[in-house]
Amino acid sequence: MFAKAYQIASKYTFPVVVLARYFDASIEAGVGSFVFINADGWFLTAAHIFNFQQVQTTQMPDIQNYTQKHTAIVSQTEISEEEKQRQFAELNFNPKWISNNSLWWGFDPLMVEQLFVLKENDLALGKLRNFNSSMCSTFPIFKHPAHLPHATSLCKLGFPFHEIKAEFDTEGNNFRIQDGVLPIPRFPLEGIFTRNVDAGQSPDNRFNIKYIETSTPGLRGQSGGPIFDIHGQLWAIQSQTVHIPLGFSPSLNVNGAMVQENQFLNVGYGVHIDTILKFMDAHGVAYQLGEDDRVV
Repeated sequence: MFAKAYQIASKYTFPVVVLARYFDASIEAGVGSFVFINADGWFLTAAHIFNFQQVQTTQMPDIQNYTQKHTAIVSQTEISEEEKQRQFAELNFNPKWISNNSLWWGFDPLMVEQLFVLKENDLALGKLRNFNSSMCSTFPIFKHPAHLPHATSLCKLGFPFHEIKAEFDTEGNNFRIQDGVLPIPRFPLEGIFTRNVDAGQSPDNRFNIKYIETSTPGLRGQSGGPIFDIHGQLWAIQSQTVHIPLGFSPSLNVNGAMVQENQFLNVGYGVHIDTILKFMDAHGVAYQLGEDDRVV
């Protein structure tokens, strides 16, 4: 059913590798997805793809305070090494502070030049520097929001089930994705459009916070990727998985003890096409809109 649509969506859907290095030198690596919008290098993804950057920003005052105090202790020549170690131990230090973070956008020269985030709806709109047509020459047609029939078959596309391994070059001060990680295979997952989810408005009242719910969950690695129909038209950008209680809890015998198991339906939330279009319009980003295909 989605074979042709998959071929279309694959041409504009790419992986974004998310990398963070902590003060204890450990590295955390993952992958999400993004969608090219037009030939100027504009893209859409999920806002939470930028979480490491946001966390490091909030940690920066503590990091700077620690660095200043640590440097001051080191510079004291009149005290013993033992006393320095005692003062070091009294400093506020978190080994899981983020020391470095990076995003790799599917091609080595690409870097974010502009970025607009609608955090409340988990939507990010940006422009990539150094983009050229050899990277992507086919762009999505966005579904017209006037006609979104419930129970329409939809497909999510992204890059789950793939381990990202990376290392950090301290001399070059950059990350290196290990050999064998690339290319990252795409993985489609079908479902149906179940409900619209209205979650209020943005703080400035400019945008309705809306999601399209699908009957199957979004998978890790599909965040920021497209949700599209059998014609390849984009309906939403995958955001999150929501766990809906089913209201029954069967009991299981586990090693001689009866354990009650709560049951849930895992559904996907994608940023609604209506919000996506209005957000792109607000920032003057060009895109292709499909026709209103209602039967009249």
